[in-house]
Amino acid sequence: MKQVQIHATDRTPLYEQVAGELRRALTEGEAAPGERLPPARDLAAVLGVNHNTVLRALRMLREEGLVEFRRGRGVTVTGAAPQRSAVVTMARELVAFARSQGYQREEIIQVIESI
Repeated sequence: MKQVQIHATDRTPLYEQVAGELRRALTEGEAAPGERLPPARDLAAVLGVNHNTVLRALRMLREEGLVEFRRGRGVTVTGAAPQRSAVVTMARELVAFARSQGYQREEIIQVIESI
């Protein structure tokens, strides 16, 4: 995975950060449907988190229908992740709304970073 950003000091639980990074990787095409993901222990080592944190994130993705657990085969990508275009569309809507409310670029960035 490219530039993984997991922050222990962030208020977002680690398993949600891991799930988000995996979702992003799927969206960016780093793993295609039918492809196997590395074992949870290997992902945990790369991400610098506990193995159970990765398993919890993978369970979230399984509930979303993005991956499936196969006995003896590990975790496999099942479907396409949410399209990046949907995120870009929502971001554009946010920026347009914030600007209509009088916010400047720097202020919008500050608001997003404070979340």
